[in-house]
Amino acid sequence: GFSHIPINIDNKGKNPFKDLRTLFEFHKIFKRQKPDLILQFTIKPNVYGTIAASLLKIKCINNIAGLGTIFSAKNFFTFIAKMLYRFSQKHAFHIFFQNDEDMNIFLENNIIDPDKHNFERIPGSGVDLNKFTLKRKQDDSHIAFVLIARLLWDKGVGEYVSAARKLKEKYSNLSFKILGFTDVKNPNAITSTQVQNWVDEGVIDYLGVSDHVEKILEAVDCVVLPSYYREGVPRSLLEAAAMGKPIITTDSVGCRETVVDGKTGFLCKPRDKDDLADKIEKIINMPSRERLEMGLKGHEYIKDNFDEKIVIDKYMKIIKCISNK
Repeated sequence: GFSHIPINIDNKGKNPFKDLRTLFEFHKIFKRQKPDLILQFTIKPNVYGTIAASLLKIKCINNIAGLGTIFSAKNFFTFIAKMLYRFSQKHAFHIFFQNDEDMNIFLENNIIDPDKHNFERIPGSGVDLNKFTLKRKQDDSHIAFVLIARLLWDKGVGEYVSAARKLKEKYSNLSFKILGFTDVKNPNAITSTQVQNWVDEGVIDYLGVSDHVEKILEAVDCVVLPSYYREGVPRSLLEAAAMGKPIITTDSVGCRETVVDGKTGFLCKPRDKDDLADKIEKIINMPSRERLEMGLKGHEYIKDNFDEKIVIDKYMKIIKCISNK
């Protein structure tokens, strides 16, 4: 029942002329469609979509779903990004943040003002607990791991492969799978050629992409995402934990929120393949009963904190507030 309107966005580009064109496209679409309210995600819609909406006096709700690499460096582009955020977000009716670190960055850089802006923290994008239900993998001696992500180096894919290589030399009952897009439009993208090299080496199994992630998750013992990218809250980890899978991820922005370390999974050091291998080995040497207990605790943690109904209720509360004005 949804209609799709394509828009030309160079999502990782820094060309000001292309971004100006994106701004004009947003304005043209909003003017033609005449929406009552606009819900926006990711950096460029949050910035240029909000500016376009403000020119037409249309209210918008923005979701800061991770900052990526934009605030990691201190350079001219970071300065410009902060200015654009500062200018645009003052026109947003409400701003949702997916983790405390991103919210604090906006406060510390005076992008938002507690006295002038409406904002709050939400539990990521939430997870559909009717779709991602507890599923127990068939109990056997084989232990399967999977990494699910856009295949970027800063998602920790290289560290995952290195840990897999090291552990497969030591254990014969392991498989390490990867699910996700290759050759994405990003300077940190991993090519399909590189992935095929790992497959040919026998280190990983590449599963391609899938619209039925729950079937992949059902067939593994543990989900790994050693990302050092500035995540919002990785949905793949929420879905995995909801299905009762222990997860291993990094003690970094967005990722750490998904794990109670030592109870629902393990946190490892970012960019540290040896520490990642150590945490994976803990799962390998854990009796299957303990893995199941860890997964069950993860399911309960997600149910209590990341049910998508929590997110939907918060959106509906703001939408009702707008409709009553």
